[in-house]
This record gives sequence, structure tokens and C-alpha cells, in this order.
Amino acid sequence: HVQLVESGGGLVQPGGSLRLSCAASGRAPGNYAMAWFRQAPGKEREFVAGITWNGMIAGYADSVQGRFTITRENAKNTVYLQMDDLKPEDTAVYYCAGRSGEWRQRPSEYADWGQGTQVTVSA
Repeated sequence: HVQLVESGGGLVQPGGSLRLSCAASGRAPGNYAMAWFRQAPGKEREFVAGITWNGMIAGYADSVQGRFTITRENAKNTVYLQMDDLKPEDTAVYYCAGRSGEWRQRPSEYADWGQGTQVTVSA
């Protein structure tokens, strides 16, 4: 079982930037894909970005394409989400997730989850 711990959330003004981190510990398989999801109050959890185990293939939700960047540093067992040009609608709890194989956009396909970190975009 893999433990995931997110950090880096906070309050930022519209147009600002934040970088989230997710540190993994425990026995992760060699083909461990990771992803970021988010959940706003009263809404379902939604896919934000995903990345393959080797960092070669990444995908994004349309709503964040061109503003967010997902990367990973396997030597540190860490995945990052760089968020630029943040908007009030990006306000949510952001979760890190992991699974064996390719990244997927449905939360139900992930076995491992972090506890979440709050991101608030407000003037």
C-alpha cells in the first residue's frame, strides 16, 4: 500500500501561482501512475492532471490546460502540480492519487489517495 501526502496549498489572488507537492511512501509498483484531482464544495471530485510512471505522458482537464503543469521526480518519490494564472473557479481541495498502470480520469480507478490540500483563489 502506498501512502500519499500533499502539501503546498493556500490562499492566492486571481492570476497568482501555487505549486502543490505529493510525496509517496511505501511499496509503489514500478509502473505507478499518479494524478491530481480536485473537489469543490457541493461538487463531484474531478480529474485535473495525470502523469505516467516515467513522466513521459501527461494529460490535463480542458479547464486547466495551458495553466497547470504536472511533473514528477521519481528519485524523491514526489509529483508536483504547478498552477499558474489561477482563477476563483480553481478553488477546491486538491487530492493526489496513484494507481498501477496508466493514469485515468475516473476517481474510482485509483487505489491510493492523499488527505487533500486546500487551494483558495480570492481577492
